[in-house]
Amino acid sequence: MRTTFDNATVRLYHLSDGPDGGAAATLLYGTLTEALALAAQQSAEEQEGLFIATDNDVVAYLDLIER
Repeated sequence: MRTTFDNATVRLYHLSDGPDGGAAATLLYGTLTEALALAAQQSAEEQEGLFIATDNDVVAYLDLIER
């Protein structure tokens, strides 16, 4: 992810697998801090499909926290 800051506005979403490519379900539009807190509360299975999008990049949640 490109350089960002804690109060950057991001979209936290879950990308599901599906026969037609899956669907993206938005969990939060908010700050990076809020998105990371909400993502950490999700189950391990849910976390596998979480992504955080800034205005210029997208990164998988688990890659961001380097689990």
